[in-house]
Amino acid sequence: MKNRAVEMSSGVYTYKHHCEGGFDIHEIYIKRSKFRVLFSYVGEIFLFANESLCINSFWSISFAFAVAKCLKYKPVKKESLLIMPTFGVQLEQHFWSGRVHRQFVPVGKLLKPVLNEHVTPITCYWSLVLLLHSEDKLVRVFKKVYPPVKMMVPIWKALDAFTNYGGMGNSVALQPNPLLINVEQGCTAT
Repeated sequence: MKNRAVEMSSGVYTYKHHCEGGFDIHEIYIKRSKFRVLFSYVGEIFLFANESLCINSFWSISFAFAVAKCLKYKPVKKESLLIMPTFGVQLEQHFWSGRVHRQFVPVGKLLKPVLNEHVTPITCYWSLVLLLHSEDKLVRVFKKVYPPVKMMVPIWKALDAFTNYGGMGNSVALQPNPLLINVEQGCTAT
């Protein structure tokens, strides 16, 4: 069994790819910002130091706690995608509290992975979605995070190789041009 481990980091996201037990595992980790936590505590201290205690201070203190909680609150620790040959794809969300949400998509329902570009007046971000047979909606691979496109391309390539070659044989969707897209084969058994 080939066991390649790939890791790249960009901003608050870290991408890790490895093979374990015949599964192709892609993980996106989210780093907690210590600066944001420190900034929220410093803001609370300044608020309490400048505020005289009266009826109006109750609302401002409540608002300060709500803002501080929002600044510190990053519920998702990592999101991962497990490609299981002949079975399908499992999407996982791991939270800091220890909770884990899992969603399984069987190989028979997978049609094609798609990289979507979302353009807003302020920013541009990418998301990786799965097209499914007989479904009206798309399934987002990363539900809570928006990693950079350079981290999603290897995941898209692995999913594309799985749907076209490894998982379903010939896909219903159009086959990619091998001259334009260099599809890396993920985990293969020897």
